[in-house]
Amino acid sequence: MATPTKAARLQNRSVKPWSDVPIRKRCKTVAAARFSIAQRVDELTRLCASEQRTDSLETVTAELLPLCDALRYLGRKGPAILRTRRLGAVGRPLWMWGVHSEVQRVPHGTVLVLGTWNYPLFLVGVQTAQALAAGNRVQLKPAAGCEALTRSLVQCFYDAGVPNDALVQLDSTVEAARQALASTSAVGGDDRIDLVVLTGSANTGRKVLEQTADSLTPAIMELSGCDAIVALPGASIPRVCEFLKFGLTLNSGATCIGPRRVFIEDSPQADQLVQSLCQQLGSIDTPFTIHPAARDGVNQTITNAIAAGAIDATTRFNAAMLASSGQMAALVLDRVNVDDEIASADLFAPVTSIIRVSKIQDAVDAINGNRYRLAASVFGSDREAVAMASQLDVGSVTINDLIAPTADPRVPFGGRGNSGFGVTRGDEGLLAMTVARVISRRRGRFAAHLLPRSKTTRQKMPVLLQLLHAKGWGDRFRALRRLIS
Repeated sequence: MATPTKAARLQNRSVKPWSDVPIRKRCKTVAAARFSIAQRVDELTRLCASEQRTDSLETVTAELLPLCDALRYLGRKGPAILRTRRLGAVGRPLWMWGVHSEVQRVPHGTVLVLGTWNYPLFLVGVQTAQALAAGNRVQLKPAAGCEALTRSLVQCFYDAGVPNDALVQLDSTVEAARQALASTSAVGGDDRIDLVVLTGSANTGRKVLEQTADSLTPAIMELSGCDAIVALPGASIPRVCEFLKFGLTLNSGATCIGPRRVFIEDSPQADQLVQSLCQQLGSIDTPFTIHPAARDGVNQTITNAIAAGAIDATTRFNAAMLASSGQMAALVLDRVNVDDEIASADLFAPVTSIIRVSKIQDAVDAINGNRYRLAASVFGSDREAVAMASQLDVGSVTINDLIAPTADPRVPFGGRGNSGFGVTRGDEGLLAMTVARVISRRRGRFAAHLLPRSKTTRQKMPVLLQLLHAKGWGDRFRALRRLIS
C-alpha cells in the first residue's frame, strides 16, 4: 500500500479523530482542496493524459472544473445538509406528549472508494470529498495506470488540512482491492470497511458484492451504461447531431453515459439524422484508441451487429485495425433492432446505434426494458420532452442536452438495473455517506403507553383514534362526544 511516511503521518495527524471534527470545519477543510487543485492544474492535466484522454481541455472542463465546483458546494452547503434535524412539538403525535427527538447524520466509519480509469479526477474526487466531509475515513484504491495522478489528487486534500490518517491511498492492484474488501468482515476498529463505493462495470460490481455479501456491508454501485437518445418528431436534427458528436467523441467514447442508442421514428427525419451525423463524424481524421480492457468486446459486438444486418453508415469500421492497434473511427450503425446484442451492450467506444421505431412512444418501453438504465436524453419541444422524460425509468434524464448537466454539484447521480444502485454527488450523495442516528428524549412524567390497561382505557383509545383520524368533521365531533361522555 502506498501510505505516507511515519514522519508525515505524525506531522499531519489529527489532534482528535476526524469524525469528531465539527461538521462545518470538516466541510471547509475538504472544500479547500480546490485551491491546491487550481495550483496543480498543469500537473494534474499532464498526469491525466492517456490514449483515451488526448485533449488536455477535456481534463479541465470534464473533470477539474466540475470537481472544484463540487468542492465549493460542499464547503457552502455541506454543513446545512449534514446538520442535526431537531423535532419538537410541531407535528408530534398527541399521544407522544413530552417526547423530543433529533435525527443525527453520522459517518459510516471507513469508506472504501474503488476508483475508475476513465474519469479518475472528477468521479473519484467527489466521492472521496463527500465521504470525508461526512466524517468518514477513506481508503482510496485507484485504477491501474492512475497511481501518480491519484497521489497528486490525494496530496491536494492533505494540503487543505485533511489528516493523513483520514485518507489513505491503496495500491492499484486487484489484490489490494480484495484485501480491502476482506476487511468488511472485520469486527470493529479502523480496519473494517463500513461502506464500499464502486465506479466500474456491472461485472466488477457483481464480484465486489459477492465479497461484501456475508458481512452485509452496504455499497454504492455506479456501474455500466447503454444510454439512449430520443429524437422526438420536430426535433432539430442538426442540433441533435452536434450533441451526438460531442457525446460520442468525449474521452474517446469512454464515457458511461455516452449516447449508445438513438431512437427516432422511421421517416425522412431519420435519414436526415444518419446523413448529418455521418458527415460530422467524417470530418474527424484521427482515429480513437480503445482501452485495452474493452477492445475485444467492442470489436466482437460491432462485428456481430453488422453480421446481423446493421448498416455501417460511416463505412469506416475496420475490425482488423481495431484488433491490431486498438484504434477505430467513430461509428454509426443504422437499422439496429431493439433486441440486437449491441442495443444492450455497455461499450466504451465511439459507436452509436440508430434504432428506428414506428412511433416514438415505443422508445419508452425499449428504454425501460433495457438492463442498463443509467441516463437518457430527449430532444424536442420542451413540453413533449418533459412528458416523455417523466416516463423513463433511468437515473438521469437531460432534455435538449446530454452528459454535461450531470456535472451540476447540486444533483445526485445513479442508475437503475445493471447500471447500479445508490447515488453519489449532490445532497443525496453526501447523505449517502452517512447513516441516521435518532435520539429521543422524554420530558415530564406523562407517558401514554404506561397508562393502566383498564376498562376505561380500552374503551377510550379507539374513540381517541377516531377523533384524531376520522375523515370528516361530523365523525370527529361524534367521537369527541363519546370521549367526554
